[in-house]
Amino acid sequence: MELTQSAFLRACREEMAGERRRDGIGTLGEKTQHAVLKRVFGPEEACREVRVGPYVADVFGPEGIVEIQTRGFDRLREKLAYFLQAAPVTVVYPVAQVKWLVKVQEDGTLAPRRRSPKKPGPCEILPELYRIKPLLGQEGLQFCVLLLEVEEYRLERPEMKVGRKRTTCYERMPVSLLGTVWLRRAEDFARLLPEGLPEEFTAQEFAKVAKLSLGKARAGLNVMRAVGAVELAGKKGRAYLYKALYSV
Repeated sequence: MELTQSAFLRACREEMAGERRRDGIGTLGEKTQHAVLKRVFGPEEACREVRVGPYVADVFGPEGIVEIQTRGFDRLREKLAYFLQAAPVTVVYPVAQVKWLVKVQEDGTLAPRRRSPKKPGPCEILPELYRIKPLLGQEGLQFCVLLLEVEEYRLERPEMKVGRKRTTCYERMPVSLLGTVWLRRAEDFARLLPEGLPEEFTAQEFAKVAKLSLGKARAGLNVMRAVGAVELAGKKGRAYLYKALYSV
């Protein structure tokens, strides 16, 4: 499926124009970002929220099943295994590459938005894929990383006295589509390696360049080895060295 900025913005407009807009931010059980992405991948309403055996697919259309998941891929294991018996499956993973933070104050007013300094990349999906590693490589399974610009509304929580975090994420509103990364083959996964890595690199070097924790970096490299995108290339002191099997 080819995704375009115009189709994405149209889905945003249609979703905002419905009951979700009238009822206010975050008042429905389903979050706006998830609802918009279902509309992007399933323009026809009949394709959305389709029962497949004991499960409900986000989208089930002519090209197969689409599941939208932001985290907690471990909850997908049994569901995906069942879906793959029925049709090809695309798992969509949205990444807020550009994020605008909007604080919702106690009286409901909105503070001026500010841009988050963080700029995550598509390799954010790798630690999540570790949770479903036994399914990787199965025929019919592919992944789509959506790079988005979003507005994140955060509720002020004055009762939270400990630490610096005095707000909690309430709603994410998609603004624009910045890019898509499709993961179907080993060479696709190899392209997730960020620029700036040496030809042979350690997990710690990967973590630094990819801006991941060391634990997530190790899990991600484990996934890359499992799909055949990288291989072990010896050791550097006590640390393992990795090398891409495809040019990136």
